[in-house]
Amino acid sequence: MLSGTRGSGTIFFGNCNLRCVYCQNYQISQDYGAQIFNEIGIVTLAEQMLHLQEKGCHNINLVTPSHMVPQIVQSLVEAVPRGLKLPLVYNTSGYDSPEAIRMLDGIINIYLPDLRYASDDYGEKYSSVKDYVPNARAAIKEMYRQVGDLVLDDEGIAQQGVIVRHLILPNRRAGSRESLTWLAEEVSPTITLSVMSQYYPANRAAQYPELARTITYDEYTEVVELLEKLGMDNGWLQEMDAPINYRPDFKTPGHPFESAGNGKN
Repeated sequence: MLSGTRGSGTIFFGNCNLRCVYCQNYQISQDYGAQIFNEIGIVTLAEQMLHLQEKGCHNINLVTPSHMVPQIVQSLVEAVPRGLKLPLVYNTSGYDSPEAIRMLDGIINIYLPDLRYASDDYGEKYSSVKDYVPNARAAIKEMYRQVGDLVLDDEGIAQQGVIVRHLILPNRRAGSRESLTWLAEEVSPTITLSVMSQYYPANRAAQYPELARTITYDEYTEVVELLEKLGMDNGWLQEMDAPINYRPDFKTPGHPFESAGNGKN
């Protein structure tokens, strides 16, 4: 869908506008000291995009881009006249300014947002933001207005559209019932979903008893049954063994998921 046969040209932006206590990518999302030595300029970013295109990647996948929107747009001003033509993926936590998303209309082809919470209290407790729900919901509505349902080419590779990720959390802390119902009723029941069961207590999650375990089979099947009830059948659903396959280590040489079973991000 994104990776296809030639891979997704993934560019990780250091740091993040969330501070999730369970973040699996905390080594690059929350360690400011490690990122200061990896800064690059606008032209270099443009050259990296062009290099990924030359290698044959299906798209340019911008991971955690929310706090870098001006720099990304400037790099595209450099890259597009030099031949960049791949679809652009905006791969985000969902905590985006709706105004910033509106400014990306006509620039981004594929939006890949998370929908993490249905409760601002949990957003503040676990991710250190006070207004996750209204911002994420407004941003996703604007994303869907711009690019709509997922469109694939003849090879099954995404070209345009919205894919919403939803990570099931232990003890219903993600508010799956409320969030998915909102998506079906307020956005569209045909929107593409990636429902993830890969949660494990990474980073500082072990300090929170309610998050200090993987999800149970009952928590998983509750979400599956809800999707069936809502008629939301576009997308993907991870199997229950996902937690053992999605454990990146950004401090090891090579691909960060090479030691994480056979899983891929």
